[in-house]
Amino acid sequence: MKDKRILYVSSEVVPYLAENEVSLMSYDVPKMINDQGGQIRIFMPRYGNINERRHQLHEVIRLSGMNLVVNDLDMPLIIKVASIPKERIQVYFIDNDEYFKRKATFADEEGVMYPDNDERAIFFAKGVVETVKKLNWVPDIIHVHGWMAAMLPVYMKHFYKNEALFSDTKIVTSVYSQSFDGTLDAEMINKVKFDGVPDDAIADLEVPNFENIMKATVLHSDAVIIAADNLSSSLTKFIESSGKPFLPFTAKGAFAEAYTNFYKNEVL
Repeated sequence: MKDKRILYVSSEVVPYLAENEVSLMSYDVPKMINDQGGQIRIFMPRYGNINERRHQLHEVIRLSGMNLVVNDLDMPLIIKVASIPKERIQVYFIDNDEYFKRKATFADEEGVMYPDNDERAIFFAKGVVETVKKLNWVPDIIHVHGWMAAMLPVYMKHFYKNEALFSDTKIVTSVYSQSFDGTLDAEMINKVKFDGVPDDAIADLEVPNFENIMKATVLHSDAVIIAADNLSSSLTKFIESSGKPFLPFTAKGAFAEAYTNFYKNEVL
């Protein structure tokens, strides 16, 4: 994978957030490609529970200052950056006071999901693409991890479909086990349609629960990785019948070779 450019877009990444299946793989996979001589960037949201001082985040003024439209509202984009100690891996943080200042990731102290999580996901997807455009950094692969990043493939295939920068970029999505119950805002589908995404492309978002969001993501990806050994049978069958190249679940000790071969043989 030497000199291949891979953009990792994730809901969560260690060491900035607690360890779980998404945050750990969102660190381990980029590290593996970095060790192989690949060029990588990682993007994640700058949640309010990330300690900026401890992790030495700083704002990148030349990348910040743009306004992104979400559901007809202008939302300022702030970009921060940090480096993972000892790894020479740069992590870019998508920030906005309205969406990401609160002191938790997806839910409040009572465990209730934030009502604007759908808008946060849309803002995150747009923020990543607009920042990569400003960097003028052309990824060979965009690898998506976690449901907060799940709108990126949808927006890449529709809202940004005419961006020449990404004409040869392939999108891989890792699908993890269910990470929230219930649904996001019922108006989510209309907020995505506001950006010119056709109804039939996002019909699954009529009921924006975890499984349907991941189905929409899979449909807009070029390849899929089953990243959990306890993925629901219905979502597993959906992936297997999607016609997309897919990698079955691979245990942590064996993922490096499997992921590298999948990138080389099924994606690039």
